[in-house]
Amino acid sequence: MGGEIDLPAGMVRHLIQVLRMREGQEIVLFNGEDGIDYQAVLTETGRRQARARILSSGDPEPLPDLQIHLALGISRGERMDLAIQKAVELGISSIAPLVTERSLKKLTPERLEKKRQHWHRVIISACEQSGRRRLPSLHAPQDLGSWLKNPLPQTLLLDPKARHCLKEVPRPVQQLGLLIGPEGGFSERERTLAKEAGCTGVRLGPRILRTETAPLAAIAAIQILWGDYC
Repeated sequence: MGGEIDLPAGMVRHLIQVLRMREGQEIVLFNGEDGIDYQAVLTETGRRQARARILSSGDPEPLPDLQIHLALGISRGERMDLAIQKAVELGISSIAPLVTERSLKKLTPERLEKKRQHWHRVIISACEQSGRRRLPSLHAPQDLGSWLKNPLPQTLLLDPKARHCLKEVPRPVQQLGLLIGPEGGFSERERTLAKEAGCTGVRLGPRILRTETAPLAAIAAIQILWGDYC
């Protein structure tokens, strides 16, 4: 304890220009890796840079009993942002953005990398909002076929045509994959490929949900059935 660190530019803008914080005020920091909150005090504040001294550390954030790994078809702008933000707040452990037949028009590697960086910032913000101290993993965007080469042993495919509903699925042990399509859902060919790869089709109910609503409803239900919701 007692060491000083330079704060990231984005944090500096928020603390100094939005919250109007000054030297001597205390803040809480986390590095997103060790699951620990650090009490700190601002020792230097400027328009473009700030420093803080670490005062003490808290207890590590407990690891979840069930790790939920979300694979989500890439959708347009704010819909993808909302799905990622709320999925993080609901407790997912990782996110894999997928390029599918009904995703956005063909994106260049450069555009996909910019989107990945943006989604990373969305994840950090969601962790700050919800009090999470470990950042969920964000995988590089990939096409559905590549992702299906190595799915988790138990992966659920959200499919409104599926025979079984979520509560009929066997209780997962430690890890669960959740595969959800983009706007318009997966094509018939993609659903067939997912099932051939070992994914289990499930439906949430009689209604078809939007791509930004489906992950939130599914994750909340999973957390109630098998996760850490009281």
